[in-house]
Amino acid sequence: MRKAFYLLLLLAAMFLSYLFGQRHISNQTNAGGVHRVLYWVDPMHPSYKSDKPGIAPDCGMQLEPVYADAVEKEAMTTVGSMARMTAGAVNINTQRQQSFGIKVATVKKSSAMHSLRLLGRVEADESRVYRINAGVDGYIRETYQDTVGSQVKKDQRLATFYGPEFLTVAGGYISATERMPGAISQTAVRGSENWADRLRNLGMSDFQINELAETRKLPEVVYMVSPVDGFVLARNVSAGLKFDRGTEFYRIADLKRVWIVADVYENDAESFDPGTVAQVTLPGRGKVFPAVVSNVLPQVDPATRTLKLRLEADNPEYALRPQMFVDVDLKTKMVSGISIPQEAVLDSGMQKIVYVETRESVFEPRPVKIGEAYGNRVSVSSGLSEGDRIVTSGNFLVDSESRLRSTAVVSSNGQLDEQQNMASSATHTSHAQALP
Repeated sequence: MRKAFYLLLLLAAMFLSYLFGQRHISNQTNAGGVHRVLYWVDPMHPSYKSDKPGIAPDCGMQLEPVYADAVEKEAMTTVGSMARMTAGAVNINTQRQQSFGIKVATVKKSSAMHSLRLLGRVEADESRVYRINAGVDGYIRETYQDTVGSQVKKDQRLATFYGPEFLTVAGGYISATERMPGAISQTAVRGSENWADRLRNLGMSDFQINELAETRKLPEVVYMVSPVDGFVLARNVSAGLKFDRGTEFYRIADLKRVWIVADVYENDAESFDPGTVAQVTLPGRGKVFPAVVSNVLPQVDPATRTLKLRLEADNPEYALRPQMFVDVDLKTKMVSGISIPQEAVLDSGMQKIVYVETRESVFEPRPVKIGEAYGNRVSVSSGLSEGDRIVTSGNFLVDSESRLRSTAVVSSNGQLDEQQNMASSATHTSHAQALP
């Protein structure tokens, strides 16, 4: 009995020893195989590899080990990530986004007022431009210092001229006014007015006609005077100049109210109704003037394919002069819907592309259809939804990354297969070395 008991005890000890041995071998397999060091790398330059530990030759730092399970995990992660990413999608981490200057914004619907800035040019109001023309044949006797751009006053003398036809008409006017004192009849008044109208048609001003009625002397010359307070736009006179009937002597503009003309595209022009208020700023001087849209001219500029937007502005201090350039700020109401910055849209020629962040740091190209443009924003009719996150700055760099990834997808797949095989081979080799 006692021998049998000892025999059973010995067999039990052998069995337990076998179980512990198998467990130890399994642990060694897992620890020694998966965590086996494949090679050592320079922490500052990971491209440098060594088959044994030591010191990095360039920076003097300790080489770091690369384990088999890390390589396998990286390969599996890369394969999974590549499988989940659609064609053209690219993964750019936060650090690279910051270095590239990539900015992302959330798409929102909006219907707010939009400010449109245009470059305008000041022009004289054509309804306030006065032309002084010759009503007779004659010649210029004398001119004064009234060059182009000069400011003149109403009834200011500009030049004098002589015309033979004035003598006969002026004589008739003097005779008609001489008969008026005493019994003034309607016939006499009408006769005097008729002679005065003939003098006006020949080019004599009301100022000189009244002077003629007072002095009752035939004039030696006719005064050419300014019809309004304004500025000389054109001057075609010189002393001794012989002229024909209809010759233009002066062009004078009343600049108390001016036009401002700006170029606008057809889709923008539809937003501006007559009466729309704008702000006009004089560059460099900071002066601001209110202006009102009066009309959108129908003529299209063949070179720029734009229309002319005309505004009117009061100019009491004459700060706005013809041919000056000004900034025009107009407020327009945007159509309710999705709008994005114009710089977010890439035009490939065949379609418009926007890069959308489908998940963290992953950007995917998406074709969109755009509508009207409002300054630096453009409406989107399809392709985007409210809440999408899109690249608004640096999208050219994202597009370059996407194209590089697309062209290298075949070779990348081959490298991933090789990386998987290397990790799998390393794991199987380490398992084999751990087995007895």
